[in-house]
Amino acid sequence: MIYVDGVPFPDENSSSSLSSSSQGSSLLLDVMTHPVIISASDSFKNLEEQRVTESCSRKDRYVYIFQREYAVVNPTLVDFVGMDEATTCVGLVIRNRKSGVTSIAHMDSPKVVDLGISQMLSLVMEDDSDAAELDVVHMVGGYEDVDLKNANGGGDCAKPEGYSFPLCCKLVETLQKRRENFHIQTLFILGHNTKLDAQGNTCPIFNGCLVNTSTGAIVPASFNRSSRCPDELVRRIRVSASFDDPSWNGKLLDTYDTKTDRFIIAPCSWTMRLVEYVWELNQLPDEEILVNCSTSPSAEGPDFIDNERRIWKYLLKYPEWSKTFQKRQPRVFERTANGSWNSVF
Repeated sequence: MIYVDGVPFPDENSSSSLSSSSQGSSLLLDVMTHPVIISASDSFKNLEEQRVTESCSRKDRYVYIFQREYAVVNPTLVDFVGMDEATTCVGLVIRNRKSGVTSIAHMDSPKVVDLGISQMLSLVMEDDSDAAELDVVHMVGGYEDVDLKNANGGGDCAKPEGYSFPLCCKLVETLQKRRENFHIQTLFILGHNTKLDAQGNTCPIFNGCLVNTSTGAIVPASFNRSSRCPDELVRRIRVSASFDDPSWNGKLLDTYDTKTDRFIIAPCSWTMRLVEYVWELNQLPDEEILVNCSTSPSAEGPDFIDNERRIWKYLLKYPEWSKTFQKRQPRVFERTANGSWNSVF
């Protein structure tokens, strides 16, 4: 169930009745227009974006997640957890107020929401007594890539055009239907997270967030390549490969082991069909790569094309996935004393 300002939502002051608000898109729009959510969005918008570099991650203990990944972190082992590169994707943060255990996911499709949230909560709600504690929930990303005024208000969150709205709709609807209590604190998505660029295209104000695991404070954030460790390239590849790997249907990608503070990159297989496809993509000029490989061509960061070409170069060099995940075993990385990551398998 969703709570806003400590009160179950919707309440008697909501603009819609329970029967209509409980349907995806109506519920989402009702929550987004709640005065407390609007105020929180305005406050978040005025925060300065924190830029995370390798030196930051060496000074403090960070965990970073890529698209379709999730991680559950313990504040005794991890100082900050975050994500970025979200355009039509959404960063979802759920934190247990009692224990401080924080779960974060980079959601990229309505299809991974149901199982994904269950994965996220697997270590956040460890026993029934924790269920009485309100989970603090933040969402950041998913800009207005379609005019919400023209979106279907009938509750079918699969019908509106664009990518952001159906995903945000599914997220809010799923949280409302679950038995746990979710206190929505930040909903910096869609119209709240939209601006115009120099060419008049809509784009996100912020693409990422960073959470202080001790205090629960959240700020907008961006990361440079060296701070998105470890195993950056292989983890990017898993995003594309997971679509053809049936073992990951409807799931978020396992990345981090909460109890040992190690990255355990669960294996994912890829097919020769994917390798042949990326060979064809690699022949395209930059402008066509944007159109063919992004859900938001006008909103991608300056390193998007370079990242895509690095992925393709790796796949063409290692077309057999078993060379990367030998004996279908995960790739394991331990945090060193100086804050870097060391491969142990």
